[in-house]
Amino acid sequence: MTAGSGSRLSTWFETQHHRPPAPTRWWQATLVFGIATALFGTWLTAIFPQTGFAMAPGYGAPVLAFEFAGGQDDLIAIFGPDSDPQQVTRLAAMRSGNERDYLYMLLYGAFLASGCIALWRELRRRVLLAAAALPLLAALSDAYENWLLFDIQAAFTLGDYSPAMASLSLPVTAKFLALAATNVVIGGAAMQLGRWWALAGTLAVLAAIPTVMALITPAAFAWALVPSIGAGWILLLALATAGCWKALRTRRPLADWG
Repeated sequence: MTAGSGSRLSTWFETQHHRPPAPTRWWQATLVFGIATALFGTWLTAIFPQTGFAMAPGYGAPVLAFEFAGGQDDLIAIFGPDSDPQQVTRLAAMRSGNERDYLYMLLYGAFLASGCIALWRELRRRVLLAAAALPLLAALSDAYENWLLFDIQAAFTLGDYSPAMASLSLPVTAKFLALAATNVVIGGAAMQLGRWWALAGTLAVLAAIPTVMALITPAAFAWALVPSIGAGWILLLALATAGCWKALRTRRPLADWG
């Protein structure tokens, strides 16, 4: 980046910081993508296998146990041995769910990125604009994770071990940390929008803590990832709804600097 372009970018940020308060259409995009994410996510959850063979209860769902699998014994605990008549059903459901998971990545990535941009337009903090890259990182990590899972499942079906299992923890960790960091940013932004939003923002930030616990001891705490990540998503959906409603009713932003 040249000195001239850096100066123009700095000037643009300064202009944005001092612009008059106005509602932003980014809340509309956030609301649409948020509703789509919730509906598609509910449907997708039912596609994945609902029970495993003998996995630890702390994983909660077989798909989470699969993401944290570290060896053949873990895969058998999820899908069952060859003698288990449910093994084929579980394998088919897992593959079907992961194939459709790519659309879910696009939806939640767009939902969270739009929300960060909407919050930036409201509060004019550069960190919020930069945070829009976090859900995109999460979605890309999720896509790489899925690619590894397909390879692992194909090898397991043939009775082989996939070397991809040795690399699985990297995208899984990156995905959940990026999602947790996004929730922390959303919660921190909500704290600046008023007393009640501050309470909800604090809860969303605190809810991110179990993500670290789950990554350290997934067999005991992986189940906590769903409510941990979901807390920030619910908050963002509420912010988008309030932002759209206030723009419609009063033509004012959530953060009214006047």
